[in-house]
Parts: sequence; C-alpha cells; structure tokens
Amino acid sequence: MTVIEALKNRRAIRNYTTQPVEKEKIEQVLQAATYAPNDRMREPWHFYVIQDDAMKRYEEMANAYLQERFPTKPNLVESSLKVVTTTPVAIVVTADIVENDADATADNVFAVCSAIMSMWLAAEELGLGFVWRTRGVGLVHDPRMHAFIGASESQKVVGTIFIGYPEEQELKDKKRSPFEEKTTWL
Repeated sequence: MTVIEALKNRRAIRNYTTQPVEKEKIEQVLQAATYAPNDRMREPWHFYVIQDDAMKRYEEMANAYLQERFPTKPNLVESSLKVVTTTPVAIVVTADIVENDADATADNVFAVCSAIMSMWLAAEELGLGFVWRTRGVGLVHDPRMHAFIGASESQKVVGTIFIGYPEEQELKDKKRSPFEEKTTWL
C-alpha cells in the first residue's frame, strides 16, 4: 500500500472486536509517532496508554462527563460511549507547553497533530482501526482528563486515540471536495 492509498483508505473506526491489541503493535504505532516533524527537535509529545483496569476507569469518567454534558440525550451518551466500551486500547496524547512562548506552544501542538497522523497511518498498515477524538468522549477540553492521566501543568491534551481490531463493516467512499476548490495558486 502506498502512502497515497493509505490516506485515501483511512477511516475513523469506532467499532472494534474484543481481540486484544498486541503490545508490539501498540509500540510500533507509538514509534511511528516519533518520526513526525517537530520544531527544533523538541519532540513535544507524551503518550499515555490506557488499557485493562484503566480503561474501565476511563469509561466511568467519560460516562460521568457525557451525562453532565448531555443530560437530555441518553442515545447520544450511549452511542458516544460505545467506542470507549469496545476499544481495548486508548492513547491520550499531550503537547508540551512552552512557558511564555505561545508560538512555540502552538508549534508543539502542530507537531503532535502530525505525530497522531503518523500513528494513524501506522495503525492502518498494521490492520488496526483508529479514531482520533477530541471533544465529547475524547475529553480533551475537560480538566478530568488531565488529572486522570496525571499530566503536568506544562502539558496540553491534544487528542484521545482509540485503537483496536475493526469489526467487519462496509466502508463507503468519503466525499471530499476537489483540491481545486480549496487551493489558490499565487
């Protein structure tokens, strides 16, 4: 599979089998992240791997958060929690905050986003499903996530990644605008 093919085939997978993900594959996905470009080689990422009992605690935290946020939408809570309850592995990714340097901090977030995309492509190659969550069940903007993973004040949560072996499903073509509609040649 070429990189272009991997990009075209990439999908956010939210439904997983119960098959555990081998530690070696998790490590390969994490290693791929470290190849991402980053300003001044700061390598501004940290990965918090959540499995087993920690996943159960994450599920409880996510459920509490979703119940508070959507008290009148039980179907939304249930559908949002499905990825948490079926995923064998979650990885929370943080970016380093550079004190008194908003631009360097933003560069670090960009680098972490690139690292997450590298993880996604590696997961695709390894036959793993992958979804990158931020709002909602990703809890990126909720202080409970920061406390849950034990991140320092100098770390910003950028994404929560869910990885597992995908359930069989028919993948439809993604509707994408032609690049010409989003490009200006100067």
